[in-house]
Amino acid sequence: MQFDAIVLAGGAARRLGGADKPMLDIDGAPMLVHVLDAVAMAGTRVVVGPRRSIDRAVIWCQETPPGGGPVAGLAAAVPLTTASTVVVLAADLPRIGPAIDRLLEALQGDAAMLSAGGRRNHLAAAWRRPALAAALGRVGGPRGVSMRALAAGATVAEVADAGWGDDCDTWSDLARHRSRSAR
Repeated sequence: MQFDAIVLAGGAARRLGGADKPMLDIDGAPMLVHVLDAVAMAGTRVVVGPRRSIDRAVIWCQETPPGGGPVAGLAAAVPLTTASTVVVLAADLPRIGPAIDRLLEALQGDAAMLSAGGRRNHLAAAWRRPALAAALGRVGGPRGVSMRALAAGATVAEVADAGWGDDCDTWSDLARHRSRSAR
């Protein structure tokens, strides 16, 4: 299936003391690189956030004003995509690779999202581009809008998360991912 990808790589990383979270190393590469490699087959890869030095072909963009949240980031990135399917990922999902095919296979309605314990991961998802654009239109001004509000009313298939959507929001999360690598 042809698809484009949007990787959200902004945010203040408050729980990490303001560190540049997407550039934190796991297995010898920044988390952002792991996520981009997971969607290497995408026709277009858009990274929303400050431009960083990485050796991957991407289109960079930034929500206006910066810091507007993930929905504002999507509003800035969706116009840069053209495929009928868009994979939406956070940049702090270093183990997301195996989930991409499963999300694309599960996409029947508007979106497919990883789910663990009945809780959807809105930042590990595949969307039909028209449905995503319509959802963005429904929420109006995207600054500060939650991903949950964006997905409200969408037909969502849930994909059981086998740890692929485990993010790195804290130093202990990062240490856990690094120790998995050491094993």
